[in-house]
Amino acid sequence: MAVTLGLNHTFVSEFILIGFSTFPHLQLMFFLLFLLMYLFTLLGNLLIMATIWSEHSLHTPMYLFLCALSISEIFYTFAIIPRMLADLLSALHSIALLACASQMFFSFTFGFTHSFLLTVMGYDRYVAICHPLRYNVLMSPRGCACLVAWSWVGGSFMGTVVTTAIFNLTFCGPNEIHHFACHVPPLLKLACGKNVLAVAKGVGMVCITALLGCFLLILLSYAFIVATILKIPSAEGRHKAFSTCASHLTVVVVHYGFASVIYLKPKGPKSLGGDTLMGITYTVLTPFLSPIIFSLRNKELKNAMKKAFLSKLYPEKM
Repeated sequence: MAVTLGLNHTFVSEFILIGFSTFPHLQLMFFLLFLLMYLFTLLGNLLIMATIWSEHSLHTPMYLFLCALSISEIFYTFAIIPRMLADLLSALHSIALLACASQMFFSFTFGFTHSFLLTVMGYDRYVAICHPLRYNVLMSPRGCACLVAWSWVGGSFMGTVVTTAIFNLTFCGPNEIHHFACHVPPLLKLACGKNVLAVAKGVGMVCITALLGCFLLILLSYAFIVATILKIPSAEGRHKAFSTCASHLTVVVVHYGFASVIYLKPKGPKSLGGDTLMGITYTVLTPFLSPIIFSLRNKELKNAMKKAFLSKLYPEKM
């Protein structure tokens, strides 16, 4: 819907999401696939949270951060995927301006909270391996709670900055968003005014700086971790130390690998289908893989899941 303002400009009051319009015959298949992946993502993260809650041996800083990460992942997917699933089954793909702004705010808030928590988890592994004698002091319950709280505050700040900057622009039409969600680049193409380029550069700089800052801090943590592990004399000791980092490091590679595809891809000819599929990797695939990686690559968590849940189903085998 658009309201005429005169001077050949219209004020857009709602948008049309056309991300999947290039796949008309695959939308039902996409719906079933993404629904199963979404349900698995929710179940996997809830299972991780329930295991950590029920097993006292997992009441440590590392698993507190993992629990917070699962919460942020649930909220992030909830901000985008249910709406995307509804659009796959509907002939009407319109979204109100306020709903679009809300979706952008929550997706950026929980997306960046996720990045900040991954950074905190890297710091936790650095302290545990490089300064084990000071671990209980540096990673006290109060300190861990502050790190989690600041991660959520930082995510909320990023969501507020990006959403405010984008929706202070004027959208003059057309109102078709070439994406399945209210994403920044396709929305900027619909904006008009002299400050659009400045806002685009500013938002891009803020997002890339935050992501690269987190990534560099994680790299720095692992540089010290690797240096410390190489000093351990026994191969068994080195393997044990590295195994505590394997799941986190794998998730970091997946998270920032797909994020770099979205934010650092070179400019060039773009297709609606290509942009949609790249968006799916970060919106659906990454959250889907995260609980699998933590469940399979973390031996302590995997054993705790077996103890907590399989023992209730098959008590005679445990």
